[in-house]
Order: sequence, then structure tokens, then C-alpha cells
Amino acid sequence: EMAARLGVEAVFVGYEHAGLVADAAPLDAWDVAFIGADAARSEVLFSPAYVGIEATYLVRSTLPATRTTDVDRPGVRIAVADRSAYHLALQRIVKHATLVTAPGLPASETVFVSEQLEALAGLRPHLMDVAARVTDVRVLDDAFLTVQQAIGVPRSRERAASWVAGFAREVVSSGLVARLVAHHGVQGLVLGDASEGT
Repeated sequence: EMAARLGVEAVFVGYEHAGLVADAAPLDAWDVAFIGADAARSEVLFSPAYVGIEATYLVRSTLPATRTTDVDRPGVRIAVADRSAYHLALQRIVKHATLVTAPGLPASETVFVSEQLEALAGLRPHLMDVAARVTDVRVLDDAFLTVQQAIGVPRSRERAASWVAGFAREVVSSGLVARLVAHHGVQGLVLGDASEGT
């Protein structure tokens, strides 16, 4: 949609995880990125969030946890994708449990399964997929964070950031994001607030 409005071709540049996307911001490797906004990603200017994605835990059925705060206790090991937006948040939130990092979503799931960890941190839509494949686990109902999914622009492109912020507001207020979410049946999302500032 953005490329169509600008009259240019969209070229997609893939990365294994969001941390690498943020690292590439000063390298002129991409023009815009769809990434969770976090102050730790200081090389990126963020638009208002177009959608929020709940981050929570998938836990073993044997773990007596009903809320995300129940997971943060000694002896609990949490698999998490290194440098994801929710990993950055967990580094600030978790006081007693142990974070076990892995390079990306698939790797964090592999570590959770292979090492029989007690919990897997992640975005609700992904964790629901994992729960459908792995036995004796459940996804907690609450969230420890709602990742503010936004459109990032390298800090060196401040003028472009203003246009991108307006685009983000418009695709939310016009209902385009809501229609896409409904069309694709994505669960665990909170629609962005078009009135938010940058």
C-alpha cells in the first residue's frame, strides 16, 4: 500500500530477527521497517503504532501459573527470541526467573522444547500456533506487554518519518488495518489508535 501510494516498487529485505533490522538502520539497508517500537532501538524513528501485538507466555501444564506475573519466580526458565521487542521488555520486567535467549522465534521454540524449559515468551499469535503443535502446554490469558508494532525509518531520514507517521495514522483511521486483520484471521492483536502522536 505504501509503495503504491508513492508510485514505486516494493522490495522486501528479510532479516532473521528484529534486532538485526534495528542494527541495519544506519547502514542504508532499508527505507522503512515494520518493527516493534522500543526506546532501545535508538537508530530508528517510529510512526504511531498501527497495531499492538500481545506478548505473553506459553507454559508447561505442570507450571502453576495463571497470570504472567506468576512466571517470574526462581527456578523458572523462559525461552525468548534474542533482541525481540518483548525480550527488551523482559530484561526490564523479569526479576527472579531466568531468560534463555535464542536467535529468533523458531530457535526459541526449539530451545523451549529440547531443553524442557518451563515457559516460552512470545507474541500471542505465534504462541497459539506453537500450542497447537506441542502437547501439555497452554497460553496464558493475560499479557506482560503489548508490542507497539510501528513503521520505522532510519534516524537519518527524519523528513521521511513525518510522511510515514501520517501514512500509519491514515491506514488505521480508514479501517484498512482492521480489514486486513479480519481478512487474515489474525488473533491476539489490538488495533492501533490513529490519534496517537509519533
